Amino acid sequence: MASKQLNIALAVVAIVIPAVAMATEFTVGDDSGWTINFDYQAWAKDKVFWVGDKLVFKYPAGRHNVFKVNGTAFANCTIPPPNEGLTSGNDVITLSTPGRKWYICGVSDHCASYGQKLVITVLDESSSPSPAPSTPMPSTPGSAKEAAAPSNPMAPAPSSAYGILVSGYQLLIAAMVAVAFLLV
Repeated sequence: MASKQLNIALAVVAIVIPAVAMATEFTVGDDSGWTINFDYQAWAKDKVFWVGDKLVFKYPAGRHNVFKVNGTAFANCTIPPPNEGLTSGNDVITLSTPGRKWYICGVSDHCASYGQKLVITVLDESSSPSPAPSTPMPSTPGSAKEAAAPSNPMAPAPSSAYGILVSGYQLLIAAMVAVAFLLV
């Protein structure tokens, strides 16, 4: 009886740990939030973003906003139509696909003059990291297509920590399965 309970507990842990460990919520800019005169590329540099993670943009509503743009609009600080912006002051974006993601503030000249923009690379848990293409591709506003990033030495590079994370996770699962079989 105790053996069955332990096996069930191990199974629950094996299911819950990956979900908790794999999804991370990032407050963009940490305590500074989404604001002007902040180096978001430096903020993102040492972070690894995965599909399923969330970006939280915190700012005083009405003073800023968030637009998801393509690489060209990011480089030029081209502001999309107002109805495409997020404006709550506590905007949560779930990173649902791998690849480059670009975000800008569309208020006044916050992007162009004050650097209120963020570019990240989102990694897919089932594929190994690879460099982003350097040729821009056209994109229409509101479409699901995104342009590739222009070459940007400030952009974060995919991390080799991916292999370590996956290896560690697989080792944990293997150990849990081995313990379960030993207890049966």
